[in-house]
Amino acid sequence: MGTPAVTVLIDTYNHERYIEEAILSVLEQDFPRAEMEILVVDDGSTDRTAEIVRRFAPDVRLIQKANGGQASAFNAGIPEAKGDIVAFLDGDDWWAKEKLKVVANYLAARPHIGLVGHGIYEIDSDNANTKATIPQRTQEVTFDSVENGRFFRQMMCFFGTSRVTVRRNILSRVLPVPERIVIEADEFVSIMSAAYSAAGLIQEPLTFYRLHSGNLFQIRTKDEAKQRRIQKALAALADELRIRLASAGIAPDVIDAIVKPLDVGSKRLRLMLDGGSPWETFQTERDEFQIAYKKGSAGYRLFKGLVLACTLVMPPRNFYKLRDWYSHSDWRKVRGLLGEPVPNAEIGNVAVTKPLNSARKAAH
Repeated sequence: MGTPAVTVLIDTYNHERYIEEAILSVLEQDFPRAEMEILVVDDGSTDRTAEIVRRFAPDVRLIQKANGGQASAFNAGIPEAKGDIVAFLDGDDWWAKEKLKVVANYLAARPHIGLVGHGIYEIDSDNANTKATIPQRTQEVTFDSVENGRFFRQMMCFFGTSRVTVRRNILSRVLPVPERIVIEADEFVSIMSAAYSAAGLIQEPLTFYRLHSGNLFQIRTKDEAKQRRIQKALAALADELRIRLASAGIAPDVIDAIVKPLDVGSKRLRLMLDGGSPWETFQTERDEFQIAYKKGSAGYRLFKGLVLACTLVMPPRNFYKLRDWYSHSDWRKVRGLLGEPVPNAEIGNVAVTKPLNSARKAAH
């Protein structure tokens, strides 16, 4: 096999239920097999993941390592890539058949673009509900303004693992990924790649993103251990990005636009788990609203004012318990009656009812 045009890098950990599906979705791509290599980095799985991957040799190369998290998996796999571009895939997701052809053609036509992301199909494993999540508008982004930094931050869901493809020469500048970022290392890679180049966005959904109880960053039921892991990961990601973005010459106000949502998310989880002062809760909830929404109706602003007043008179842990109860109660409808605020992120969600080209796999 000559030098491949594309390296597909699959990171996996205990994905025995899903890894075959992920690999098959790559092998079935509408893309020349001779121009593609497939690397699977197994981050110390304790189930049958590695055994299943070995069945695909020699089409698939397996790299095994001790468990260390997503950052360490990227540090092990990216230097082994030979393709001019590297397309990332999580071991519990899969791709639409045209994925590689679309992203490869996009990058070939735009040599100034260093990475590209795209829309996704989200599939809930519990009920098989599917929705297409897509950006409402597309644009090429560089970190040359606060507006562009904020836009990329809002579009980050389209630049995560399974959605992002990056030129290998850009990735060489990003490495090493700080290994204290055990989850959300994909966010570090995409943000730093955009700092060194320009990012492109495709509206078409090309990835099937599986929602299930094993997702490291999805919380379906109260799980304090998972919440603490996420809180530490967000704090580490924010710290490392501030350092690396500054070293890449990104302006401080742009860095703040990119990183502040991570600070707010980390602080919110800390207050929820360990408490703090009411004033901290007030600042955190105020900042979260400003990041997430444009100004809402007069009724909604009154509602938000009452919520912020609660933060000042309640211990943080009690406030977040009340907030969680409210979000799952019928009282949540009151907010709708007062008028919903307009999200800052220009993202559309469309329920999918017709069969998809990979629908046979959705029930796995």
